[in-house]
Amino acid sequence: MARYRPMMEAFLRERFPMIDADDVIQETLVALCAALPSYHYVPDEKGHFHNYLTGILRNKALRHLHREKRQTEIVEAVGSRVPRDRDGRAVAPRPPSGMMADDESSWREAILEIALQQLLGNESIRQQTRQVFLRVAVNGEKPEEVAAAFGMKRNAVDQIRSRMMVSLRSLVAALEKVDGE
Repeated sequence: MARYRPMMEAFLRERFPMIDADDVIQETLVALCAALPSYHYVPDEKGHFHNYLTGILRNKALRHLHREKRQTEIVEAVGSRVPRDRDGRAVAPRPPSGMMADDESSWREAILEIALQQLLGNESIRQQTRQVFLRVAVNGEKPEEVAAAFGMKRNAVDQIRSRMMVSLRSLVAALEKVDGE
């Protein structure tokens, strides 16, 4: 693949100068590895391999741009304020028109991110509770380690995680309900 890297970098520099070429090339190579077992090189029918590779690269670059745009929209929606309806309930951002069908899961992730920001921004929840939840549920640290770090029993960490997950699910459901209206 080292043979094609300069061509891929040049392609991205020329057509997509604002994106991180390394990330897109890596995603392209992962997709190529998955596609190669079923790929049959027949230049007269399918064209040259570098055209095939460039097609994958182009699609990955476009998806990368789309993801960056969506992340910017999420940050703007979540940043300093969460969009609300006239009753004061949080509103999930609407997907842009023309969104690809496989990006539905990305919008579900966006709703989860908004709900998580709301949960962590809730001032009625103790700071220690938020920190325990972040470390266990979000960062994936072992409950035993978190319990030791906070000087509490493992059971207390499990209870915090469980209660916070119930609250998070409730926020996600509310956002999905508002989004579906």
